[in-house]
Amino acid sequence: MCRYLMARSSTPFQPAELLSTFAGMAEASRAPDGDRQKDGWGIGWLDPGGRWQVHKSVRPVWEDGEAFSCIPPSRTFLVHVRSASFPGQQDNLAYNQPFVAGAYGFVFNGLLQGVSLPVPVPGEIGSQKIWTLLTQKLLSLPPVPSLEETVRFLVQNSRRVQALNIGLCDQNSFYVFCRYDDPIDYYRLWSYSAPSLKLVCSEPLAGFDFIPLPTGRSLVL
Repeated sequence: MCRYLMARSSTPFQPAELLSTFAGMAEASRAPDGDRQKDGWGIGWLDPGGRWQVHKSVRPVWEDGEAFSCIPPSRTFLVHVRSASFPGQQDNLAYNQPFVAGAYGFVFNGLLQGVSLPVPVPGEIGSQKIWTLLTQKLLSLPPVPSLEETVRFLVQNSRRVQALNIGLCDQNSFYVFCRYDDPIDYYRLWSYSAPSLKLVCSEPLAGFDFIPLPTGRSLVL
């Protein structure tokens, strides 16, 4: 399963140091089946005009450190490292998150089993389909109801939801839905909050006092 990081600061900052810490976590992390988050990574940030910019790579994030210093300062970053669910889905930048559209950026990790959607949903892989469902809701609903209706639809049409962690971001807030089952320490999300910096991450990062987010709830951070 993938790992992700959402970061927002009170002032613009260059993210190389934070990316290095995140990359170290990702390199050491192992899914319950032993899989690694080695199938590329991406970072999105809001530019001074409030528009999303994205850099993606098919290299493991811990092997791509020379790119970190090229990312410009911003107040807001979304970072995602990918573990492909199936053979043949590696080395495709289109599959790498974050996904962005209009005001919103999106990151996801999860494990949904036996998904059978009642209507066709555009997207080649699961994360793309979830993003499509969410963007359709965002056309008529605010972020939190959009998240909750998307989650409800996925739960209703899945045999089992072992983990479902969605991060949505605009210029003002992080909107997060976190649901997880055993092994809890791998599937849960964590948050860090200080006056000048807020983080949401798939695993605690060295140097920060993270706390676990509750399961089964949508949160605005």
